[in-house]
Amino acid sequence: MWKLQESVLEKQDKEKLAEFLKSTDRYTQFEKVKQFEKEWSQWQGCKYSVFVNSGSSADLIMLDSVKEYYNIPDESEVLVPAVTWVTNITSVIQSKLKPVFVDINLNDLSFNYIDLEKAITPKTKIILLTHLIGLPANIATIKAIAEKHSLIVLEDCCESHGARVEGEKIGNFGLASTFSFYWGHHMTTVEGGMLCTNNDELNDLFILKRSHGLARELDPSKHDKYKRMYNDIDFNFLFLTHGYNFRNTELHAVIGIAQIKNIDNYISIRNSNHKEYIKIIGSLADKLYILNPIGISSFCLPFLFKKTADSLILKKKLLEHNIEFRPVIGGNLLRQPCFKAFGNYLDFPNADLLHRNGFYIGNNQFVDNKRLDLLNDILKEVF
Repeated sequence: MWKLQESVLEKQDKEKLAEFLKSTDRYTQFEKVKQFEKEWSQWQGCKYSVFVNSGSSADLIMLDSVKEYYNIPDESEVLVPAVTWVTNITSVIQSKLKPVFVDINLNDLSFNYIDLEKAITPKTKIILLTHLIGLPANIATIKAIAEKHSLIVLEDCCESHGARVEGEKIGNFGLASTFSFYWGHHMTTVEGGMLCTNNDELNDLFILKRSHGLARELDPSKHDKYKRMYNDIDFNFLFLTHGYNFRNTELHAVIGIAQIKNIDNYISIRNSNHKEYIKIIGSLADKLYILNPIGISSFCLPFLFKKTADSLILKKKLLEHNIEFRPVIGGNLLRQPCFKAFGNYLDFPNADLLHRNGFYIGNNQFVDNKRLDLLNDILKEVF
């Protein structure tokens, strides 16, 4: 069976976790979390990283913190793609901002860049872009639009660890970025996410909001300032902002520290598989939109057919061979019951074509030539 993802924890990862469990009685957020954050910052090439319990939590903290930092009014508009993961959008709503959906393009599955600029109004404050399924967005175009209209750029990189634009890793182009370490992603902490930024004050808000808003969570060099400012409150229970309990654990950090040593190798295998996949589907260029932008960090092997009938016949054949597949993220989110109030799905034709005709199969370090040869045989048989 060819699954979307398999048991990604290496034997040594499990051994490291077992050793840690035997070595301490402190499992809540502590020194291992700090170590993982430092190692991730070094790998990602950013100043600050904050480890949380999921990529979804990271998105919510990012939106909420940016809103507070810039004093952005409620109901201000955030431009979002019509195809992304659902909690990108709910994070906007939960932050009391308004998502404005923009159709996607069929080259890198980010925004339709012409529609993006047309969607800007006097109430627009943020562009929240998603680098979808390992495909880097056209960040130069997005940043040019943002600078022209004085908008903040935020990057969701939850499925695209290590993707690059002109040699630089995505997640370093906007004010802040988020990553996910869920089970099926490039590396895992089983459950977990990360916020990244180079802005010291914004990073402080990330740290505060992760842990209830508690001042004691900040770097010790900043404690005396707040002790003097609020000397009538026990510093250990001083809340500087409204926050959440989105902390992760030492256990998950130990897994992350082990996994990060392999992430470059995992990405290399994924990209090698993707290169072979592109060769395999090359003969189907008349039937498929080929998704292969420069700088990819392959998350999956996507099929985006021009005709629904071709999509359906391949799905049927994949089922016969026990090859798992799934929609491309949430499909056209305007079709989802929870977002129907934000627009008519028919107004987003590219997102809807993907919804009807798109799906993907798994790509990871377990995909090998035997599986790729099987895929090649299936495509030859069907088409």
